[in-house]
Amino acid sequence: MDLSGRWRLTDERGEHDLEIALPGDVHSALADIGILPDPYRGRNEYRCRWVAERDWSLIRTFEVERTDMSLVLDGVDTVATVSVNGTIVLNAGNAFRRHRADVSGALRKGTNEIRIDFPSSLRIAAERQAAQPFFVPYQESNCPLPNGNMLRKPQCDFGWDWNIALAPLGIYGRMTMEPLRPLEIARLHITQDHSGGEVRVTVAVHVEGAGQGTLCFDFDGMTETIDAAGPGIHSVTFAPAEPRLWWPAGLGDQPLYDLAVTLADQVERRRIGLRRIDLITEPDEIGASFLFRVNGHDVYARGANWIPADALPGRITPESVRGLLQSAVDANMNMIRIWGGGRYEPGWFYDLCDELGLMVWQDFMFACHLYPSDEAFLAEVAGEAAEAVARLHHHASIALWCGDNELVGALTWFEESRKDRDRYLAAYDRLNHTVERALKATAPEANWWPSSPSRGRLDFGDGWHDDTAGDMHFWSVWHEGRDFDHYRDVSPRFCSEFGFQSYPSMDRIRAFADPADWNIASPVLESHQKNAGGNARIAETMFRYFRFPEGFENFVYLSQVQQALAIKTAVTHWRSLKPRTMGTLYWQLNDTWPVCSWSSLDHGGGWKLLHHAAAHFYAPRLVTAVPEGDRIALRAVNDTLDAAGCALVVDALSMSCTRRRLTEDEATVPTDRAVTLTTVEADALAADEVLLFHWAWTDGEIGQDHFAHRPYKTYDIPQPGLTMKRSGDRLTLTTERPAFFVAIEAKNGARLSDNCMLVLPDEPCHIAIRSGETGALTLRDLHSATYATPEKGPTHA
Repeated sequence: MDLSGRWRLTDERGEHDLEIALPGDVHSALADIGILPDPYRGRNEYRCRWVAERDWSLIRTFEVERTDMSLVLDGVDTVATVSVNGTIVLNAGNAFRRHRADVSGALRKGTNEIRIDFPSSLRIAAERQAAQPFFVPYQESNCPLPNGNMLRKPQCDFGWDWNIALAPLGIYGRMTMEPLRPLEIARLHITQDHSGGEVRVTVAVHVEGAGQGTLCFDFDGMTETIDAAGPGIHSVTFAPAEPRLWWPAGLGDQPLYDLAVTLADQVERRRIGLRRIDLITEPDEIGASFLFRVNGHDVYARGANWIPADALPGRITPESVRGLLQSAVDANMNMIRIWGGGRYEPGWFYDLCDELGLMVWQDFMFACHLYPSDEAFLAEVAGEAAEAVARLHHHASIALWCGDNELVGALTWFEESRKDRDRYLAAYDRLNHTVERALKATAPEANWWPSSPSRGRLDFGDGWHDDTAGDMHFWSVWHEGRDFDHYRDVSPRFCSEFGFQSYPSMDRIRAFADPADWNIASPVLESHQKNAGGNARIAETMFRYFRFPEGFENFVYLSQVQQALAIKTAVTHWRSLKPRTMGTLYWQLNDTWPVCSWSSLDHGGGWKLLHHAAAHFYAPRLVTAVPEGDRIALRAVNDTLDAAGCALVVDALSMSCTRRRLTEDEATVPTDRAVTLTTVEADALAADEVLLFHWAWTDGEIGQDHFAHRPYKTYDIPQPGLTMKRSGDRLTLTTERPAFFVAIEAKNGARLSDNCMLVLPDEPCHIAIRSGETGALTLRDLHSATYATPEKGPTHA
């Protein structure tokens, strides 16, 4: 019996009594009928925080003809007391768990009332902090709503340096009444054996109860039936003939096999991709490797970090999430990292990743704070971790389970833990070991990594600045204000976090700010910048690399240009180090609301200039320019399954568009390492020249890029004479002189086939409008944005 639909929502003061659609969140319900203003517009966030300070209740009636029932609630956020006909049947306290309660003693035939009472999460968190034997610090600079580390709830709900702080509440998943069963499938454990030229899939069914029944298995048309009596584990192994392997995006197809396990009226369904993924961390002459081996092939991980798709869970839909994940694949990504301050995503999310070929680095949900270590908290964590693993482990996309995000580093961030490191380190070790034991007890074959960043198990050293082993978070460029070349000073084995901020696109800014607020120092724009000093850092970087932009809209454009340039510098350099470096996951893919952030996709899914750049610098086969002292090396990378020949042409390009041929080279590029095709002396370039290089692979795939060996502000970039013509869904750009970082802005966030381009004379650039209504188009380039001349300014069409 489905309990989703219309419920009654009331608050403790009796001021509000309204209908709410569940699954959903309270903030969205209040905003939908005007009790709250749009939380994302202006500075309305601060007018909406009172919701989390109050107690709320959800009430509805329902009819039943039988009383031997269980109540199942999934995604109860967070602390809640559930009553049926006035009898308490469930006390919930973990937003990441599924709650099941026998309600047969409370039900009656006919009409029943269910009531769910939510005390204020802020009050409960404060009470739990006060009850701790010693203070457990949280990152106050990120979280204006305090003590979120006391609750098993998405940590970013209390604010983050990219998130709104609202602490939403509600129910987001399954809401059902189900019949009690004498014998029941508790969970499935699915493993694969890839050896001897075969693939064998073993399905182990964990059965609970005291009855008898028949288990029926169907795996892609192969069937088997066995008897089951009482609690126990019942296993069947299938060996598909001519197995079709699942591959990450770009390396092959993603075939999925249907599995169904039936016990009486209970049916459990899964979709299985046949693959083997190993985490390889072997000692070498540098320290220790860190890479993913899929079906025997070492895969360079290209991707980004994932945060919740929206700050208000009721607004998240499978359709919108599919668009975000498809955009990742369209930008040549093959991995996302689900960050530990958000949530374990619903099953359909991982189904999408399976279908799209996106490997998933899955953090357990702990991030940047210190956490309690009392027995009750750790018991809740153990149950949470075991449930998450049991629910998700079968997905082909799951590549790694990681214990947390940055908790080792957090030991050095707080005065309390610096003064008493032993106490807080012991508490962390208890938490981390609890998670590991739960994982290994549930899926012992799973790939485990204790923390991110980390050098490895029981190593509590500095993973931020050690590039010899493990995974690395490299934030010196952004947080320390270092120049982009500093990315080339480290050679990580795997960089799982690094990033540089930009402003959201103008169509997003128009949605939350009036033109009167279009100033980076306005209260509205500052309220949509959650990282302390972020606006100043963006502006300071512009002074370093570019002539300062003319007007706010050009500032927004240039912020996205320099974000793309920053991440391109890091990724192309680290890819050129293959196999020393075997993965780059930039921070971050998406946004939870319209905000200044490190994302490459705007809130709502529009592509920022970084995402267009990523489609190029994450191409499976690439040639990149890497400065090495007085020389510039041109290196080729091949992340496909087969070696390929590459022909390279290198020119010097002047601002007036004269070209000088510098060199031509070709080579066979293997898949296991990057190779240097040629080098160019930096002084071979005149003061007004940049390096322009074209390449062609043997199958006809071509590419082009340029490299400026000095800051763009030092070049006298002429007015390019850029024009744009539209014919249906096709745009054609032409120019008289080089036009750098040409960007087409569509007011409605329409999807374009390319953006942020170098357009050259006699080489028309053709752009397709792939989706959406563009409205009026605005064309910007580096000259129009930064040069105060009579010809300056964007082109409109």
